Amino acid sequence: MATGQTSALMALRDPDIRLMLRVRADDREAFAELVERYQHRLVGVMHHLVGRRDEAEDLAQEVFLRVYRNRHKYTPQAKFATWLFTIANNLALNSIRDRKRRPTVPFEAGDPAASGPLLAHDYGVNRDPPPPHKVQQDELAAVVRRALDDLNERQRMAVVLNKFEDMNYAEIAEVMELTTKAVKSLLSRARAKLRESLQAYIDVDGPPPTYPAGPADDDSPDEE
Repeated sequence: MATGQTSALMALRDPDIRLMLRVRADDREAFAELVERYQHRLVGVMHHLVGRRDEAEDLAQEVFLRVYRNRHKYTPQAKFATWLFTIANNLALNSIRDRKRRPTVPFEAGDPAASGPLLAHDYGVNRDPPPPHKVQQDELAAVVRRALDDLNERQRMAVVLNKFEDMNYAEIAEVMELTTKAVKSLLSRARAKLRESLQAYIDVDGPPPTYPAGPADDDSPDEE
């Protein structure tokens, strides 16, 4: 099938691809609409991956800049969200690896603003003493943040895409440039680590976690 026909068929199924095709044709209103649709989601994912809100916002802005700069080269080959988060994945990994190469001042684990917008909710400024349940929620958010940080880079990305972007194995595999089998292994190992880290705070014998079930594969390229 010709490239033009493939693009047309994919555009029929994905309204975001239709928007991006308009962006490719230099429609700035279409680009503004794409940013509005994905900005909050993208910042949320980046926040989970890098742990800092300000850095997450900077990375999300860089993702959109790359989308716009490369708009004329865009050819739909997957869902728009998959393509967008592939760019985000590469930028986040580069940022994390750059951080490891240079000393930084770590954020406080107990700071709710550092715990991620989807794990701990967004917190407003409150000068009054927080109620007991708020303190407990903040403490749990910090514990979950640390548990997520204990995962390696690829496990964390797989969990975030699956849990918060509701991507299936195949979509995550495409974003991370892995096999579906490797993604199953990443999620299986990540679930085990999270359950171990959180067992003192969360009833592990209660309802099963929302991550998809999948057997661990010993030949996965998952690195510790």
